[in-house]
Amino acid sequence: MVGKKKRLVLFLLTALAAASAGCGSAGDGGESAPNGASAGSEPARARVELVVSAAASLADALQDLKPAFEAANDGIALTYNFGASGTLQKQIEQGAPADVFLSASIRNMDALLDEGLVDPAREGSLLANELVVVVPAGTKGISGLGDLAGAGVKRLAIGIPESVPAGGYAKEALTNAGLWEKLQPKTVQGKDVRQVLQYVETGNADAGFVYKTDALASKKAGIAFVVDPGLHAPIRYPSGVLKASKHPAEAAAFYDYLRSQAAADVFAKHGFSVADDRK
Repeated sequence: MVGKKKRLVLFLLTALAAASAGCGSAGDGGESAPNGASAGSEPARARVELVVSAAASLADALQDLKPAFEAANDGIALTYNFGASGTLQKQIEQGAPADVFLSASIRNMDALLDEGLVDPAREGSLLANELVVVVPAGTKGISGLGDLAGAGVKRLAIGIPESVPAGGYAKEALTNAGLWEKLQPKTVQGKDVRQVLQYVETGNADAGFVYKTDALASKKAGIAFVVDPGLHAPIRYPSGVLKASKHPAEAAAFYDYLRSQAAADVFAKHGFSVADDRK
C-alpha cells in the first residue's frame, strides 16, 4: 500500500512540473507567434507587385529610379515590361495585366484613353526627347538627312513605323524632307529603338534613327546629328494609370512619384527633359 502511495505522489509531482513549464506568459517568451513573429505583433504585410508597361527607351532611367521608389514605398515592388509603345498598347488592349503605362508616343496613350482603358484623371505628358541619327563610333561624313542618301550608307536602321514611335517620327521627318521614297529601299527595321541602336553598334547598319537618350547610353555608336524637330511631331512621353489596375492606390503613388523632383533628376541624368506641356 505504501509503495502505491509513493508512486501516486511522484506521478502528481511530475505532471505538475510539466504543466508549469508549458504555461509561461507571452511576456516571458513562453508563447511564440506563428512565422517567427513575436507574440502580439502584426503579421508582415504582403508587398504589392505593380506592373509597369513602358517604352524600351525608358529602360535605363526606370531601372535607375526603382530602388529609391521601393525604399520610399516598402509595400510596393515594381515589375517592368519594356517594349515598343505600339506593342505594349496592343498587349493592354488584349487584357495583359498592367497597372501603369508609359508610352513614347501620345498616339498610343490616346488610343487607350479613347477605349476607356486609362484613367483620364491620372494621365498626362511626362517627358520630352529628341530624335537623332547615330552611326558606328568613329564614322565621319554624315551630318544631315541628305547624307543618308549617299553611297556611304547602304543600310539605314529604323524602328517599325507602325509600332515603334521613333520609327514613326523618323518616317515623318524623311517624308517631310522629301527623302522617304528614296531611302526606303535601304531601310532595315527594328522591333524597338534598342534593336535599331544594336544594328548600328554591331555594324549591321551604317546609320539609324534613335532617341538622344538611347544614343547617350551607347559606347559603340555616336550621334551624327539631331533631326530638325520641325520635321516631325513633338516627342512626348505620357504616363497613365490603367482602369483595370488591381492596385489603383499604389499605381497612383507611382504615377505621382514619376512627377516628383527626385524622379526628374534621374530622368535628366539619362538625357530626358520635362515635357513643357506636362500636367
